[in-house]
Amino acid sequence: MKPDIDPVLKKVLAQIGKPPAVPFVPDKFQTDALQAIRKTDCLVIAPTGSGKTWIAREAILSVLKNGGRAWYASPLKALSNSKWIEFGLHFDTANVGIITGDTKENTEAPIIVGTTEILRNQLYDAMHQGKDLNCDLIILDEAHFLGDPDRGVVWEEIMIYLPVRVNLLLLSATVGNGEEIARWLTSIRKKHCVVISEEKRPVPLHPLFLHPSGRLMPFLEGKNFSSPVADFLKKESGRKIAHRHMPEYGGIIRVLERFNLLPAIFFLKSRAECDAALTAKNFLAALPYSDEFNYSLEELLGRFPSLRNHRQLKALQSFGIAAHHGGQLPAWKLLIEEMMNRGNLRVIFATSTIAAGVNFPARTIVLFNSDLFNGHDFQPMSATEFRQMTGRAGRRGQDKIGFMLGISGKFMDLHHIRRLLFKAPEDIVSRLKNDFSMTLNLLMSQTPADIRKIFERSLAAYQQSGECHSPSPVAAKTLWTDFCRYLDFLQAEGFVSADGRLTADGFWAAKLRLDYPLLVAECLRRQSFPGQEERILAALVSVFAYDRDNEINIAVKDLPSKLTAALKKVLLTVRPLMRRLQSAGFVTPKLYPAAGVALYYWAQGRSWESVIKATGFAEGDMATLILRTADNLRQIASLKDTYPDVAACAYRAREAILREPVLFL
Repeated sequence: MKPDIDPVLKKVLAQIGKPPAVPFVPDKFQTDALQAIRKTDCLVIAPTGSGKTWIAREAILSVLKNGGRAWYASPLKALSNSKWIEFGLHFDTANVGIITGDTKENTEAPIIVGTTEILRNQLYDAMHQGKDLNCDLIILDEAHFLGDPDRGVVWEEIMIYLPVRVNLLLLSATVGNGEEIARWLTSIRKKHCVVISEEKRPVPLHPLFLHPSGRLMPFLEGKNFSSPVADFLKKESGRKIAHRHMPEYGGIIRVLERFNLLPAIFFLKSRAECDAALTAKNFLAALPYSDEFNYSLEELLGRFPSLRNHRQLKALQSFGIAAHHGGQLPAWKLLIEEMMNRGNLRVIFATSTIAAGVNFPARTIVLFNSDLFNGHDFQPMSATEFRQMTGRAGRRGQDKIGFMLGISGKFMDLHHIRRLLFKAPEDIVSRLKNDFSMTLNLLMSQTPADIRKIFERSLAAYQQSGECHSPSPVAAKTLWTDFCRYLDFLQAEGFVSADGRLTADGFWAAKLRLDYPLLVAECLRRQSFPGQEERILAALVSVFAYDRDNEINIAVKDLPSKLTAALKKVLLTVRPLMRRLQSAGFVTPKLYPAAGVALYYWAQGRSWESVIKATGFAEGDMATLILRTADNLRQIASLKDTYPDVAACAYRAREAILREPVLFL
């Protein structure tokens, strides 16, 4: 590639630079939102980086001044951790606490930061105890997660269960049907939900196209392709784009560097592609020596000393490039984000997961594909996903203009990208669904008749109501019929009585807010969990915590007979229950004993490097397994009244596995 530029872009690129520092003056949408949330509920829809956090901070400050309490909930533990630190600096650490599955600090503080699942669980407990939630303001960040197929149910539950007294502030960059969501909230909470929308990006976005020769071109003329791009597509029409094993990343970076378009985020299809991109680092000139770079890196490595031997550290030090994806350690991802935010890196090779939630902007985002993996298969990128990704282009206060760069390739449909530039985010649809944990927790405080009324208040019922906006009996009936399946099964298993009340077993099982509470409960009831061997308990619980679909192949040798016997006992214990679940039409997980072997190695106190080498796990997957196992153990540890020995053992097991480099805060 030879760096070149279409002459028409010279005026555009001349806009690159840092805007002059000016005193902060809130935008009208910010002051309007703040005025609204002081009185009632408010949904704020505004682009990434436009200042939604300022609204949240000022709203919290108003509550604090009146002696009240606030809860800030986010979908990601990483985002909750960063907000905890940010709010601690802004409001004083004594006023800010955090509750996630991994971290629990200063829980009586007037400002609590945590995950939405924790907030939902607190609402369950408040309803069960007949108490009002000790809070005056709830903030749900990344509110478009209401439409997430897997986790949207948690957001909807919070909105349904939240006491009307507590004002609700929803923040998002991508909600297509904000007015409809607000009308639904108004209908169930009997208080007006104000919608505040802002379309203007804080940093304007300019789309570019990179010709394979290295020539930068304007992507658009009006709403159509620019002439150079149209000519390129015409020539390529009918010709199969040559499949390269790896794009010419070095050439692309040189073009961006030549025209002052760095730092950049390169969005790639998979973890493997992100890591492989670093192996072609010989295409780049070494990063010029910088005191600022070295100081930042040393400071961060001082916070995370276990990363000094990270296999990708050399690429970062030598070339200012890094990979960021779910297969990496949380601490490494945090280091990369901080280096990028300080302007110390050239390029991040990332999967689309970086687009959600974390404050991680760049001057340019580079798209190689027009489809994304949704956890099951590749689908064309949605307008919501596209906005989340392009929202990273342009750093407020550091850039006058941000850029999206399209790259032609086998998996890139430039026509689709052009359409997405003008497409509004998709509408959110209800994701409310039943599961055993939800059923048990609702039955702690509600009768089946009460729960039927909850379904009638759901977003699903509202959205199926059509123009009349009276709850749809069809949607509510569908949810109720499905709920009855869960209820019948729980009654047959002895967790619920014939009159719809929780039995003694049902009450303690409701505390197991897990993906598979009945399987864990069965092991407790059948005394298949040890009360003394914490390493073995950690291994057994990890079998239920492992959440990936891929098979695990671990070369197992010299395992203690105690462990193999315990794993066999647990699998034999749950097998009859799994058959009963399947007969009743419920989906059951595939259990991998090898996950238990991996956790046993870690619980033994082995080094991180030796465990990764022995198991073949990606570091991020191993860290996730440990953290999920720790969360499951935490909930088993809460059963000290009914299973004191196992609960105490679970507490010790959790302490044993939560160590560096997995736990770093």
